[in-house]
Amino acid sequence: MLAESGELAGLVGEVAYVSGEMDTESSFTPGAFAALERWRDEYRIVGVFAMEEMLVEPAGLVCDVLGLPSPGLRASRVCRSKYLQRSYIHGYRPRSLTIAPGTRGAVELDAVHYPAVLKPAARHASSGVIACATADEVARSLSDYPAHETLLLEHQIDGPEFSVESLVQDGRIVFASVTEKRTTEGGSRSFVELCHTVPAGDVRVGGTGVVEAVLDANRDVLEALDYQDGITHSEWRVTEDGEVYLMEIASRTPGDGITLLYALACGEPLEPQVIRIALGERAELAAPRRYARQVYLDHAPGVLRDVVVDWPGVQPTWVGPTQMWPTLPPGAPGDPATLRGVLVLAERGTELRKLRSSDDRVVTFFLDADTPAELDELESVVRRAVHIIAEPAHSDRVLETVPC
Repeated sequence: MLAESGELAGLVGEVAYVSGEMDTESSFTPGAFAALERWRDEYRIVGVFAMEEMLVEPAGLVCDVLGLPSPGLRASRVCRSKYLQRSYIHGYRPRSLTIAPGTRGAVELDAVHYPAVLKPAARHASSGVIACATADEVARSLSDYPAHETLLLEHQIDGPEFSVESLVQDGRIVFASVTEKRTTEGGSRSFVELCHTVPAGDVRVGGTGVVEAVLDANRDVLEALDYQDGITHSEWRVTEDGEVYLMEIASRTPGDGITLLYALACGEPLEPQVIRIALGERAELAAPRRYARQVYLDHAPGVLRDVVVDWPGVQPTWVGPTQMWPTLPPGAPGDPATLRGVLVLAERGTELRKLRSSDDRVVTFFLDADTPAELDELESVVRRAVHIIAEPAHSDRVLETVPC
């Protein structure tokens, strides 16, 4: 309510903007320390945490300077680099190859089994991540990345994707939950996430109970990183034979609407506990009591004109790329499965492109229910009720896209 009324923003005394390049490692650190030097003279800094991927390493360094609760220097650095994760967390890595700047013409691309995934080492939101069927395809794709960027080439792991959100305090996991995911990979070279379900149900892959296996692996990873204080978002694949592979781990709040899903599932928000950890206060979060799901809708290329929701009492909320998302009220155990909200993440007139990264998604909706089966049934109905109205680029003809 504070966020919606604007009162929370009134409590902010000062904001510093830090610039850098997403494809350049550690480029945001100088700006963060420039701000720190100014603020140390004016404020008593009592807590620091990173909400965005690019500020994870600077936040860890600032905490180390000030002696504040933090993930620790190892975790803060390794969580920002996919190739470092492959070395520090060797037991859960896919077979991989680091392609350092200046070595693209000499690297042995056949050292990795195919199909493979080519990804930048320091970006986020699926930016630049593509699937390649052969070494020749990788060689042709290398020129699409800046020459100074470190890349990671690794064997593509087949199997469903999951994430684990963990709250860690004094080196001890105080909360951990598994999120089930769906992505675009079945029909494209990209890996854009299209669906999150919190918590994951009783999923079994190849006879393996996924939730227990992934939570055990997540615990091993946090121990390997000597992770101390903060929130982590790790992403995993589980194969048909039950093997668990780490795709990456981030030391920040999860992206998309996953934090909102935890509020719907647990009945209370996740973010206050992250603040408590940063302040050195005791943190705890109730276990999920319902299931919650976020779905991103696909769309045809064109120009966005409108979004229509044929649902009693629900209208789309246009938040655009910069506005704060609304707070969605959670249901209580026993309540019927409910559509909680439909968000439009772009403005009218935005060009709709094929889904190649998370930034290309434009419409999402949120559900909660007592069981995964109820979520599945409601999702199917809501998909037919949400209409993305677009017109083909350079045309007067209007096209209505109904995702399915």
